[in-house]
Amino acid sequence: MPSPVIACFSSYSTDLVRELAGRPDVDVRVPAPGTERASTRRRQAVVTDLARDADIVIGDAARRYVLDRPAIAAMHCCRLIEQPSVGYNTVDVDAASAYGIPVANAPGYNTDAVADWVLMAILVSLRDGIRADAVMRAGQWPAWANGRELGALTVGIVGMGNIGSAVARRVAAFGSRVAYTSRRDHPGAIGERMPLNRLLGGSDIVTVHVPHTPDTERLIGAAQLASMRAGSLLVNASRGPVVDETALIDALLAGRPARAALDVFDVEPLPATSRLRTLDNVYLSPHIAANSEQARERVLSMVGENLKAVLAGRRAQHIVNPDAFV
Repeated sequence: MPSPVIACFSSYSTDLVRELAGRPDVDVRVPAPGTERASTRRRQAVVTDLARDADIVIGDAARRYVLDRPAIAAMHCCRLIEQPSVGYNTVDVDAASAYGIPVANAPGYNTDAVADWVLMAILVSLRDGIRADAVMRAGQWPAWANGRELGALTVGIVGMGNIGSAVARRVAAFGSRVAYTSRRDHPGAIGERMPLNRLLGGSDIVTVHVPHTPDTERLIGAAQLASMRAGSLLVNASRGPVVDETALIDALLAGRPARAALDVFDVEPLPATSRLRTLDNVYLSPHIAANSEQARERVLSMVGENLKAVLAGRRAQHIVNPDAFV
């Protein structure tokens, strides 16, 4: 009996994939080194070629490789597309459903890691912590403007899912008033639910936690930014395109919001020429909010459980297109 084939587009080694699958005989296929820097057309050709005969396809958490309809149509024996992230917009789920392929993700694995990053970014921004360290290292001891206490401020949360709820718990513990906007009510949630425009105008800190979908594309645009409070802070650790980046740069230059803390961007890696790199009222990090030892352990565990289940003939967990299957 031939060995099962797993095509992996995330940055997992072949040994790690075999360990996750619990099968040393698995035929693991990965892109050649450097392929991630090739043209989009070349990358997609590699995706189609490697995934064609795969029993399981592991998607790319870094979003360099896309599982589009042509690639999925070529998968003639795939039993699972496993996306090792919460978001799965690099997988054409409709195409997978049409071809009878289940798609699974890893919901909640990074909740605490991202919520911790948001809290860190808020506190650093409120107290201008990065600049304080920089001037000290430069040998200075300057006069310093007063910062603000988190507990005295209102935090508005855009999207009350797993991460939004975790952020609410953290800031509420500091004494902050919490407001949130969401497509549906969340009984028992911390804070008051309100429309987006009211939340933006009534919050000292706005933190964004919605997925990137056609409905959330540029959700926070020029008009929304202009409606924010004077002295406010915008935090985005969701997806770059949820906030209109050009409008945000213009708004930061105009001083409303007064600051931003960003872990995600329209184009990643953030271009060296981006104006965001020149602004001293922005805290930047390279899409690392979800990076923690514990989060990595959780996502690997979730991926491994699904690989073992499918190779053993069982149904995977966390399938995002269950209605496509009996």
